[in-house]
Amino acid sequence: MLQSLIRTIYPPQCVMCEARTEGDFALCGPCWAETPFIDGLCCDCCGQPLPGSGTPDPTLLCDDCMTIARPWSKGRAAMVYKDKARRFVLSLKHGDRTDLARAAGPWLARAGRDLLADAPLIVPVPLHRFRLIRRTYNQAALLATQLAGVTGTDIMVDALHRTKATAPLEGHSKDQRFAALDAAISVNPALRAQIKGRRIVLVDDVMTSGATFAAATEACFAAGADDVCVLALARVVKDA
Repeated sequence: MLQSLIRTIYPPQCVMCEARTEGDFALCGPCWAETPFIDGLCCDCCGQPLPGSGTPDPTLLCDDCMTIARPWSKGRAAMVYKDKARRFVLSLKHGDRTDLARAAGPWLARAGRDLLADAPLIVPVPLHRFRLIRRTYNQAALLATQLAGVTGTDIMVDALHRTKATAPLEGHSKDQRFAALDAAISVNPALRAQIKGRRIVLVDDVMTSGATFAAATEACFAAGADDVCVLALARVVKDA
C-alpha cells in the first residue's frame, strides 16, 4: 500500500523530459525515438554504426579503425553522440545528473552483450584525482557500476589510475589527443595481480578518437591482462 501511495504521489517520469513513463529511470516514447541508439551493423572494433543490416563481424571496420591501430580486440557503443544522446551524456558528465547512470546500465548491457560473455572484469576509465575532486564523481565508474549490477559481472572500480593530468580534449585533433594521453593511465599497483590473466571490458561515457581507451588498454596489457574490449555509452561519429 505504501508503494502504491508513493507511485500515486510520485509517478515514474522520463529522465530527459519528465513525461510519465511506465517504469523508473526510463525514457518516454518521444525521447526514445529521438535518441540515436546504435542497432544493427556496426564496426567490430569501435561500435560505430555502418550502412546496412546484420550483426557485427570481425571483418567489418569503419574507416578510422582501418587506419588506426587499436590495441583492444573489440569495441561497442550504445548511442551516437548527438541530439538527445549528447544531452544525456553532458547532463551525466557535467550536470550532476548521476541518476542517469541507472538508466544507462541496461543500454550498455544490450550494446555490449557479446563482450560480456565468459565472465570478464569490468573496469571504468579513471579520472585524474584533481578532476575527480572538482567533479566529485567519475561518470565512467557510475556507468560501470550500473552495468555490473545489471549483468552480474565482476567489477573493479579502482583498477586504473590517471597518472597525468590532461586538459579537456574537446576540439583537439586525433594526434593531439593521443599525444596528451601517452602514458597517462596505469594500473593500481595493489591490484595488478587481479588484472593478470583476466579478460577486461573497459567502460567510458564517450569514445571520440579512442586515445583514452588506447591508454587504458595498454595499461591493462602491461599488467598482464589476457584480452581487452571497450564499451562506450556514446560514440562520436563524423558528420553526425
